[in-house]
Amino acid sequence: MKIKVLIVDDSALIRGLMKEIISSQPDMEVVGVAPDPIIARELIKQTNPDVLTLDVEMPRMDGLDFLEKLMRLRPMPVVMVSSLTERGSEITLRALELGAVDFVTKPKMSIQSGMKDYTDMIADKIRAAAKASIRPRKLPSASDSKSGDGPLPQMRNLLASSEKLIIIGASTGGTEAIKDVLLKMPSDCPGILITQHMPEGFTRSFAQRLDNLCKISVIESAGGERILPGHAYIAPGHSHLRLVRSGANYMTQLDQGPPVNRHRPSVDVLFESAAAHAGKNAVGVILTGMGKDGAQGMLSMHNAGAYNFAQDEASCVVFGMPKEAIAAGGTNEVVPLQNMAARVIAHLNEHGGRALRV
Repeated sequence: MKIKVLIVDDSALIRGLMKEIISSQPDMEVVGVAPDPIIARELIKQTNPDVLTLDVEMPRMDGLDFLEKLMRLRPMPVVMVSSLTERGSEITLRALELGAVDFVTKPKMSIQSGMKDYTDMIADKIRAAAKASIRPRKLPSASDSKSGDGPLPQMRNLLASSEKLIIIGASTGGTEAIKDVLLKMPSDCPGILITQHMPEGFTRSFAQRLDNLCKISVIESAGGERILPGHAYIAPGHSHLRLVRSGANYMTQLDQGPPVNRHRPSVDVLFESAAAHAGKNAVGVILTGMGKDGAQGMLSMHNAGAYNFAQDEASCVVFGMPKEAIAAGGTNEVVPLQNMAARVIAHLNEHGGRALRV
């Protein structure tokens, strides 16, 4: 059974290109194209697509307004098509908050040499979206804000804050999963390094958004930072992020080497560096995402003495990366997303005093 895709974009050029790309895949078919959400609404009723590709900025009805209504009334997998601008990145992050599975950037029409990679990327994201776990969106109620997920975790082991590190990797669905984890982190938590599959230009907006929301400080890594408690460092979209040592200090390092598992930044690169330089001082976390990036790196961390957590299938948008890490034997616990921060902090409070210099 082919994946049925509906394309929604106000640009005839982009609609034509997306249709050509998607129709070239043997397991996909384009069941309709729409220049705006009004027409798209009718086509959804007529064609019942498996995946919708949706332009971020469109006439007649804003893409975000349409997405919000769609996820409330007729939840379905949506891949946003975003422009490579600061405004485009901010709107895209909001779309992910509203329930979009993933996003792609609009193609640069002048670069034919990179079209195969672009085609492969779109096809991969549509396949992942078709398998994604989509949950109806609900408006927050008064009872939600009062009950929440229980008390926020607190650091009780001061040695753990300075000696330990938290290393996080994610892909599809990861922006919201990472936000969930970081929002619950206490201000004195150990330093956190994060690789999220995301293109250049979007990671800075992602970091700024998290920094405004969280108790901890969140930045896009520029490389060469000393890793401090209460700080999170996100791999920029153009480089691998590595952990290195400089004397007694942990430091960040950026690397523009070739993609690993077709990704730069790659989760495996970050995890392998944590295995080499942090060993038992690291706590690994692998969150929702398609593919297997991070599985071997997490196994290396485990073999070096790290304690590792994987997000459970029920709370994942795509149970790809955690599934592969579990299958490889690199995880110690499988945890629902809503409990992840609490379990990580509880482990650090219990075992932080055993930190070792490596």
